[in-house]
Amino acid sequence: MSLLKKSISTLALSVAVAMSAHAADTLKIGIAGPKTGPVAQYGDMQFNGTHAAIELINKAGGINGMMLEAVEYDDACDPKQAVAVANKIVSDGVQYVVGHLCSSSTQPATDVYEEEGVLAVTCSTNPSITERGYQMVFRTIGLDSDQGPTAARYVAANIKPQRVAVIHDKQQYGEGIAMSVRKTLMDSGIEVVMTEGVTAGDKDFSSLITKMKKEGVDFVYFGGYHPELGLIMRQSHAVGFNPQFMGPEAVGNKEVANIAGEAAEGLLVTLPARYDLLPKNKDVVELMKSKGQDPTGPFVWTSVAAVQAMVDVIGKVGADDPAKVADELRGNTIDTAMGPLTWDQKGDLIGFEFGIFKWHADGTGTPL
Repeated sequence: MSLLKKSISTLALSVAVAMSAHAADTLKIGIAGPKTGPVAQYGDMQFNGTHAAIELINKAGGINGMMLEAVEYDDACDPKQAVAVANKIVSDGVQYVVGHLCSSSTQPATDVYEEEGVLAVTCSTNPSITERGYQMVFRTIGLDSDQGPTAARYVAANIKPQRVAVIHDKQQYGEGIAMSVRKTLMDSGIEVVMTEGVTAGDKDFSSLITKMKKEGVDFVYFGGYHPELGLIMRQSHAVGFNPQFMGPEAVGNKEVANIAGEAAEGLLVTLPARYDLLPKNKDVVELMKSKGQDPTGPFVWTSVAAVQAMVDVIGKVGADDPAKVADELRGNTIDTAMGPLTWDQKGDLIGFEFGIFKWHADGTGTPL
């Protein structure tokens, strides 16, 4: 063998050994969610929270001699792109995922993960995601079947509207929670005079607003995301139509106020608790603030808790078999940034509660 060929061969062997050692010393955690698209703001919460949790775990020495490595995947909150992302995660050899975020993306992506043995911990809220008997999908948030009735019961007891409009974006998440609210309102004797779907991405809601005015609507529940609700509120306010508006956790952010302006004042929102206010989470809050990131968003903490839960169990049973990690998660209680979390056999949290918040024109919310 020539000296040149021997040197190349030796170099190749060294690279292969180094790569193998790196793989053995690193545990990849995939983050799958919207980095682009109209709800990328929620993806920012998810990605920032996951990175913060990973960074702090690595600073503390990692897990079982391994450092964690975040691998980002953008699904743009699009179901087709989410499937492509899920397949890429499998081909990349990533076995643990924080995601997805949008229910319409999580549903098809977890079909792939279940078949391929990838453990996914999501912050999606649509109940059907965990109704399929899958063993590899968990949540760190409650269900719309809980969130919807929580909202409706508050409305019936405290707002007592006369004529309600239930509006949704015709997507899995938005329509699902809207129908949950509608059912509970009607069961409570509240009159729902309109149930309408709008198209995500629409900009002009004048015909919808005209119809709501004609029907004498005094309360509007919107199931969907903040871009559409912000425009509906702003356009309603501009023509002197000012019913009480309410929406789910997907509208509770600063951007809804940027879109709606002063019309955002008084918006009611169901959200998880403000985990950034807990003293135990000071390290995460300080780390995020040092990077110029906002630690207040709900999906920050569902993502931090997802990493912490997976790593806690991996520390006990190892990382080689995600199915074993899933078995250990199910039915056990793990202390996280969100407090002690316990999962049932479907992968849903036991005892999770949503709170009611009053939103303000400055983009902040006050718990009620």
